Amino acid sequence: MQKLNNILKDIPVLELIGSSDKDINAITFDSRVVRASTLFVAIKGTLVDGHKFIEQSIENGANAILCEDLPKTLIDGITYIRVADSHASLGLLGGNFYDHPSTKLKLVGITGTNGKTTCATLLFQLFRQLGYTCGLLSTVQNQIQDEVIPATHTTPDAVSLNALLAKMVEKGCDYAFMEVSSHALAQKRIEGLTFTGGLFTNITHDHLDFHKTFEEYLKAKKSFFDNLVDKAFAITNIDDKRGFVMLQNTRAHRKTYSLQTLADFKAKLVENHFNGMLLNIEGEEVWFKLVGQFNAYNLLAVYATAKMLGQDKQEVLSILSNIKGAEGRFDHMTAPNKTVGIVDYAHTPDAVQNVLETINDIRSGKEKIITVIGCGGDRDRAKRPLMAKVACEWSDKVILTSDNPRSEDPTAIIEEMEKGVPVADRYKTISIVDRKEAIKAACMLAQPGDVILLAGKGHEKYQEIRGVKYHFDDKEQLMAQFENLK
Repeated sequence: MQKLNNILKDIPVLELIGSSDKDINAITFDSRVVRASTLFVAIKGTLVDGHKFIEQSIENGANAILCEDLPKTLIDGITYIRVADSHASLGLLGGNFYDHPSTKLKLVGITGTNGKTTCATLLFQLFRQLGYTCGLLSTVQNQIQDEVIPATHTTPDAVSLNALLAKMVEKGCDYAFMEVSSHALAQKRIEGLTFTGGLFTNITHDHLDFHKTFEEYLKAKKSFFDNLVDKAFAITNIDDKRGFVMLQNTRAHRKTYSLQTLADFKAKLVENHFNGMLLNIEGEEVWFKLVGQFNAYNLLAVYATAKMLGQDKQEVLSILSNIKGAEGRFDHMTAPNKTVGIVDYAHTPDAVQNVLETINDIRSGKEKIITVIGCGGDRDRAKRPLMAKVACEWSDKVILTSDNPRSEDPTAIIEEMEKGVPVADRYKTISIVDRKEAIKAACMLAQPGDVILLAGKGHEKYQEIRGVKYHFDDKEQLMAQFENLK
């Protein structure tokens, strides 16, 4: 419980109607979870305007309303706070309500199109093995040491985020490693948080259903670094053509990493195999269990972050050499007949190409690559033909199928993907709407030693069709089919 006047500290209030000397038990922007003595924040969302639910929230027990537009009828006993930006205010309110937990541990944010989950997970595992108490906020799951808290978004809403960080502080966490999504940045979910450091992985085509243009997507990512404090560090991948752009206006201490050019942190990929790779990091050759050039970048980024956090080089490399990646990221398995299966979360054209390039680099040349791929419904439609095109360019056989169709017709999604299939590659492309049947077909087509890639869903344990989530696990499905490959 907090006093409203304390929660409003540093909030740029335009108008206050009613008393600020009252108790607040909770803050929410969802009228359905309002209870007695709740501060309801009316947010103008992408699909729904929270201002429409002010009356309902009061009926449910809200005693204070923060909004951008005051309702026509004001109710006695209710405090109304008018602000210019409810999204930004929500983050500041969450920080005030939970007593600024981000200042009581070292919070490191990771942003970029690909690699966020792997980097955050590797950092979490690394620092735990270094002896620290740690928290993780990622696409796969949120975690406080061994306690797993299911994740519904890459970055939680501002209030839930501060609540999680407060719990981490309560549990004695020294560090928290957090994926920072472009949606969260655009919606100001991290407003008011204090970051010890920020890490940029890369940026490619994604989420244009939300951001509308690539420039807006880039602007959202860059805003993370623009807002870092001068005591923080900012690490960027200068092999990405926008790596330097990310840090143009940051006040933070700048560092770079690269596989291709001179940088503060440098590595070289020496050998690449399905069971691991040999990297030379700053003159030290180390064997890692992760695979592929994209993971070489991830490992180097994690190493650079650890060094900026004052950790010992040899100890960091020793621990990283034994760590496995995040679930559903180049998950590798082998059937009894030596067919290789890989499950990967790759759901952007660039990520799919990275995985397929890695497979092509590792195979001896005779093995065929069979790719099973789909695109999510209610998401960026522009990348659908691109995904199919990339899959065809780097595979010997492509099966277009469903990912999470959500509210869309899965057949219509596949038809949009088919538009990206080059005329010369139509002979090696088939479409199977049912993902289970598509995986089964891939296994039937495979010969001993061939490689099957299931792209797009990775760690997910469900498939969302017509708004309903059904249990579905790519790895589970593939292993079941592999039992038949003797």
